[in-house]
Amino acid sequence: MTGLYIGSTSGYCGKNLLALALCLRFREDGLRVGYMKPVGAMPRLVDGELGDDDALFINGVLGLGASPADMTPVPVTKDFLMKAFAGECGVLMPSITAAYHKLAADKDVMIVGGSGSYLYSGTYCGVDGVSVARSLGAKTILVDRFRSELNYDYLAAAKHAAGDDLAGVILNDVPEHFRAEVDELIKPFLARRGIDVLGVIPHDPVMSGMRAGDLAERLGGRLVTMSAGVHNLVVNFLIGAMNVENFLAFFRKRKDVAVICGGDRSDLQLVALEGGAAALVLTGNLYPNDIILTKAEAVGVPVILARDDTFSVAKKMETLLFSEKLRDPTRVGHGARLISQALDYAALKAKLGLA
Repeated sequence: MTGLYIGSTSGYCGKNLLALALCLRFREDGLRVGYMKPVGAMPRLVDGELGDDDALFINGVLGLGASPADMTPVPVTKDFLMKAFAGECGVLMPSITAAYHKLAADKDVMIVGGSGSYLYSGTYCGVDGVSVARSLGAKTILVDRFRSELNYDYLAAAKHAAGDDLAGVILNDVPEHFRAEVDELIKPFLARRGIDVLGVIPHDPVMSGMRAGDLAERLGGRLVTMSAGVHNLVVNFLIGAMNVENFLAFFRKRKDVAVICGGDRSDLQLVALEGGAAALVLTGNLYPNDIILTKAEAVGVPVILARDDTFSVAKKMETLLFSEKLRDPTRVGHGARLISQALDYAALKAKLGLA
């Protein structure tokens, strides 16, 4: 049985998507695949058992039927944190290894999902990614997501910590304008340090977007229209806090945007509706007038009423679009295809002894 730990340089890098995509791909090859996420930062109670929300989702998609407690032996609750900081959480690794071997009993491959940062998250209680992977005897893949730049220093430090157990890295969400630098500078730099880049996943708007209906829920707002536009994909947002002429100049350059503006700015609201905004988010809990509502229904643009002020809504939107969880079936399928196209699957299988 082969174990593969999926780590990352920080949170929200794409670990869950990679774990799920690899499980599906290994299954296509006729391999029996298991999955667990030893440390869960998103605890959820299911039938009296604590598990992790991400692990439960992946378990459901794969139909594995594993118990929440086996999949996630260490759910990080508030009570757990208090005990850990007081030095009372005990030694956790034995419960992780026991669950791992139980789930791996009839499997060819075990995919192990990491939590947070591979090097640092969990250090306070002895379950950082390096220690967990080493205890399980698993190889490691690290995901690094482009955020203004790539974390090449971190990847070099991870190689030093993991040694030959680091099977390689995946560079995720890389914009087209940065691809030449990745190919000509970053990949050779990493290769000289013994770090294989197993795939470069390009930025894709579908993977960084959110359905308008989900956006309303996550913002704590409410939909005041009933159009089919609730399924519109929002990949960016624009704040309507300027005059109409300047707003038009910015708006025409954007696609799939939600426009955020005060509920009293009917001039900007009308421009957004006529320009094909993906959604209209009205702040300050100010209800739009009948002309705006009628127009929104006619053109299929959902109108979301939010209680907070424009600045607060924009900050929430920024966080949501960056860290949205993988739940939409369309995004799951699309993301799996992106990984399949970018990943050097043959090289990975060889490193895992599965070739």
